[in-house]
Amino acid sequence: MDVWERIKQHLATQLSVQSYRNWLEKTTLENATGELLYVSVPDAASREWIEQEYGGRILSAIRALGLPYRAVVYQVHTNGDAPGEAGANPEHEGPLPLGSPHLNPRFTFGNFVVGPCNQFAHAAARAVAEMPARSYNPLFIYGGTGMGKTHLMHAIGHSLLETSQRVRVVYTTGERFMNELIRCIRTDQMGLFHRHYRRADVLLVDDIHVLANKERTQEEFFHTFNELYDHQKQIVLSSDSPPGDVPGLVDRLRSRFEWGLLVDVQPPDLETKMAILDRKAEMEGVELPEDVRIFIATKAKSNVRELEGALIKLIAYSSVTGEKVSLTMARQVLKHFEAGQRHRITIDSIIREVAERFNLQPSQIKQRTNARKIAYPRQIAMYLAKELTPASLPEIGRAFGGKHHTTVLHSVQKIDRLRQKDPDLNRTLNSLIDSLS
Repeated sequence: MDVWERIKQHLATQLSVQSYRNWLEKTTLENATGELLYVSVPDAASREWIEQEYGGRILSAIRALGLPYRAVVYQVHTNGDAPGEAGANPEHEGPLPLGSPHLNPRFTFGNFVVGPCNQFAHAAARAVAEMPARSYNPLFIYGGTGMGKTHLMHAIGHSLLETSQRVRVVYTTGERFMNELIRCIRTDQMGLFHRHYRRADVLLVDDIHVLANKERTQEEFFHTFNELYDHQKQIVLSSDSPPGDVPGLVDRLRSRFEWGLLVDVQPPDLETKMAILDRKAEMEGVELPEDVRIFIATKAKSNVRELEGALIKLIAYSSVTGEKVSLTMARQVLKHFEAGQRHRITIDSIIREVAERFNLQPSQIKQRTNARKIAYPRQIAMYLAKELTPASLPEIGRAFGGKHHTTVLHSVQKIDRLRQKDPDLNRTLNSLIDSLS
């Protein structure tokens, strides 16, 4: 058994049977030299997926097995390629990932944590999966980075394939769509491009905003959209902004994106973040102490991807050192949370940011007035000062023009209550936190 087979054997105990067969089973060792492993993979899609999804696990497996390698180089080999020459001509890989929807096996509805921040988007995605092209077409999901848009799109694909293996699901990204178009134009294979995308029963396109200002690509997607829509095929799109806010998008595409249902995915609240951590820890087979759970959920920014990344980093550290996950470990391993927030964010910077958001001057925030247009932003600023800085209530009161600490406490409690019920306020707060961080 060569070294790569040992690594694969180790990973087989951690991954689902389907994941292992889909991505790792057909990989083989090409060469091992110095601190590098050269591994042969079947195609470019496999290389991209393994690097993104399993790269960290593979390096952890290398360390767990006590092997001397520090990196793995994945090479695409076609029949007849000589080692070291594989993948030199990308056209050998085929211009399109035909027959492979590129769905992440972990991104299912069963693994998606539903909260107030994403409840509507989840319900809409479920409806599309149950009745494609009849409920909402197109479905346009928008929101910030790492909020779960991609998870929902993959979940739709998985749900449809579980219902019927005959349905043709095509998942891609805006960037991949553009790159495949360029490659097919260069190689005179536009017929293949059209057959791939226009014969889909369900087309899922992530990060459609990437097409902005790409006139030729938008033209091609316009015709693809029309072909699918006219034949009552389901289209699901995701973007970082609603269609009306995507600069460089041609009007005829913008209007078509608005034909169906627009749903946004907001940053998760504290309870949803803790539920996400619980689900992720359960999937990883790790018991997460309550104090660690609260620490990560409180300190992480309003981003699901960062939240999960923090937990994975903590689990990896625990695996390497053999120590149990604890609050002391979490503070050490994730110290950038506190250092990144508390040392950089000040009460003055919060006041400036809030004032700008509400079209006020910083000095107005500190005025002794109960006029709502000033009092409400001031309460928001006090709430953020308590959440994002180590300042005490009296210190915050002094920074806001000599307010009593009980006034500060009242403001903090009021905004905290309103945040749970008002999605617009929750969105504003998370947007301010992201700007400040």
